[in-house]
Amino acid sequence: MDEVFTIIIVEWVVALVATYYIDRVSSSSKDTFAFLKNPFKLSPTPQMFSFQKERSDVSVEMEKLDVIQEKETVKQLIFERSKNHGIVCDNLKKVYQGRDGNPPKLAVCGLSLAVPSGECFGMLGPNGAGKTSFINMMTGLVKPSSGSAFVQGLDICKDMDKVYTSMGVCPQHDLLWETLTGKEHLLFYGRLKNLKGHDLNQAVEESLKSVNLFHGGVADIPAGKYSGGMKRRLSVAISLIGSPKVVYMDEPSTGLDPASRINLWTVIKRAKKHAAIILTTHSMEEAEFLCDRLGIFVDGRLQCIGNPKELKGRYGGSYVLTITTSPEHEKDVETLVQEVSSNARKIYHIAGTQKFEFPKEEVRISEVFQAVENAKRNFTVFAWGFADTTLEDVFIKVAKTGL
Repeated sequence: MDEVFTIIIVEWVVALVATYYIDRVSSSSKDTFAFLKNPFKLSPTPQMFSFQKERSDVSVEMEKLDVIQEKETVKQLIFERSKNHGIVCDNLKKVYQGRDGNPPKLAVCGLSLAVPSGECFGMLGPNGAGKTSFINMMTGLVKPSSGSAFVQGLDICKDMDKVYTSMGVCPQHDLLWETLTGKEHLLFYGRLKNLKGHDLNQAVEESLKSVNLFHGGVADIPAGKYSGGMKRRLSVAISLIGSPKVVYMDEPSTGLDPASRINLWTVIKRAKKHAAIILTTHSMEEAEFLCDRLGIFVDGRLQCIGNPKELKGRYGGSYVLTITTSPEHEKDVETLVQEVSSNARKIYHIAGTQKFEFPKEEVRISEVFQAVENAKRNFTVFAWGFADTTLEDVFIKVAKTGL
């Protein structure tokens, strides 16, 4: 009987070891016997790997001097408890919890920013960079995961009710009542800003005139019958009524014709004299026209900050050749570019149109012109241009490489 029990125990131990072995090997792509080197070391789960990777990325990443200086400014303002700055954000973060087994999404990562009254700050970044998530936090739609932010010295986590009376918002998508007229919208929002009587009526009239929705009875037409451009102009007017101290504009000129866009820019530029404005846009022309400073965001992080001229000087340092040919001559263009400068770099390519970046110190403009004119004898050049670095070039470079 003792021998039977001994055999059973031995078989049980062997089965246990075999089961453990199979489990370890099937869950690992490493060497078959690698687990024996440290049999008690757990295999990293996807969540552990994600966290470790994020922590590693953060530790390796070197923040730019301009971003560090902005953080120092924020720390000083918070230490002084200054109320002169319209908007102050300190290490603001937003993490959306993952669903259906997906890992958490870090939308805004440690943003520190100070925007004084009288400044329009432009937020540039690809889709999904965290711009709208930031505005949603600042307007009280979602709560920050960590960090703090102040509007006119008021904490957005504790004093949001007080913040609302001095804040204007133009959301990315128009939020209008289809049955209310343009005038009724402004009367409603004007009352929310504590405007009454003559002051309210005057503010409504001035707002409608500023966005060309006053004359011809347009103000008394239900918003549901407005065109897309008219709805957008009404949304901007709503955000500015009552002379708010802080204004958030999420792509305000989307869908406007050129004339309406320029008029709207004039309205925004006039409004910023007495307010701190944060504006998101995909239009580099709009950013240069309106914004005193710009920040480029990639993956929830502020990559660089400065006025348009500073950013072009810092990340420019080059000329850009844009040339369009038929697809079969694209290789000829690349050969041409390499003959002019061996250090030229392709930065854009689509459907026969290519962009190349030339170091300024290596080329003469006359040489490029001569090379292109000579190339025209060998193949057809549909269009070409040679220019200094534009804000769009800077944006593409930073968004792609995070330089």
